[in-house]
Amino acid sequence: MTTVLLDGLAVGESPRWHQGRLWFCHWGADEIVAVDPAGRAEVIMHDPEIVPHSIDWLPDGRLLIVPRGEGYQGLLQRREPDGSLVTHADLRPLAAGWNELVVDGRGNTYVNGSDFDFLGFLEGRAEFIPGVIALVTPDGAVRQVAEGIEFGNGMVVSQDNSTLVVAESFAGRLTAFDITEDGTLTNRRIWAEGVGPDGITMDADGAIWTSLTDHDCALVREGGEVVRTIELDRNPFACALGGADGRTLFVMAARWNPEDPFGGPRTGQVLTTSVAVPGAGWPGRG
Repeated sequence: MTTVLLDGLAVGESPRWHQGRLWFCHWGADEIVAVDPAGRAEVIMHDPEIVPHSIDWLPDGRLLIVPRGEGYQGLLQRREPDGSLVTHADLRPLAAGWNELVVDGRGNTYVNGSDFDFLGFLEGRAEFIPGVIALVTPDGAVRQVAEGIEFGNGMVVSQDNSTLVVAESFAGRLTAFDITEDGTLTNRRIWAEGVGPDGITMDADGAIWTSLTDHDCALVREGGEVVRTIELDRNPFACALGGADGRTLFVMAARWNPEDPFGGPRTGQVLTTSVAVPGAGWPGRG
């Protein structure tokens, strides 16, 4: 059973538990929003030029933002303590468009992207192009660490910083990599198949919450075993574990309309439910 924490959204994405609230990107409104456990929401940033797409935090507390605004795509943004934005890294030599990011416990930032035109694909005027994963190290160096990603979406890193798992939405699978000391991704392998992954989150047992179909999300173990399923009346876009004890699952859900993805009726919600095992790994619960 789920409870509606917040509604009236277009599409909520990239949820992160941070400083006692759930933060997320409100697609269609060009916002970053934070909502507390009582459902009180605050617009942290509204920027139709940047168009915040996904977020995570550096170890020093500064916020990283993947922008989708014209002229900003590929320029990973960093929000300084005074609220100003600066370019943290230029990813444009690797791909034109970027989607999700995760910052691990060592301060390495992984971002997935592609030259793929998603909306053009939905409209039948663009072909699918596999994507890449970029690494931005704490010293600001940028390099590609994976390729052939079939529409990369959410990513998680294990608590010991040894494994990265990425959602390959178009392949219907979760794919894992070992992480070497310098942040390189190696030993690519299938973590689980037969899922419909978008935004994902990991628990302390190493299992992953992910969307399973268009109307449910599930807790999945490595190898594909489904431990628990939660049925929804709309499409799950992403999930995150948080709350005071890490045992609240937040699900970003909306009725997807491919003809007008971010317009029309605002069916987006933040849903919550209690789970047995708390969150762990990265994105962290800062």
